[in-house]
Amino acid sequence: MGQGGLDRHQLAGLDHRERGFSRPVEFERAGEHYRAILRYETTRVCTEPYPTQDVALLTLIQTLHAQGYRQLRTQVSFRNGIYLGSQEMWIEYPDPPQLKAERSGFMARLLSWFRPRTAHG
Repeated sequence: MGQGGLDRHQLAGLDHRERGFSRPVEFERAGEHYRAILRYETTRVCTEPYPTQDVALLTLIQTLHAQGYRQLRTQVSFRNGIYLGSQEMWIEYPDPPQLKAERSGFMARLLSWFRPRTAHG
């Protein structure tokens, strides 16, 4: 993007189809604010402008959770334009409670198809 001094994070997790992925999250300036941008396969997720890069990143995580992504975690790879490699710790973002409940509900229904049926039911 050619905008020095911006952060870059590595984002990893499971996509909405349960496939593992790891992609960079970049930031771009929008006046005095920042947008977080994730490019993944044919998808581009871009947040609205926010006052800080951290708020934009958190909004991106929440957007991905709403789209069915889970087990998300990030690691800073550039801070203020300085390369950090993999020195920083990973930050994990717990899946929203409703996402866990929806998945367990679906799995419960799916597994019920394979349970043996009794003569009474």
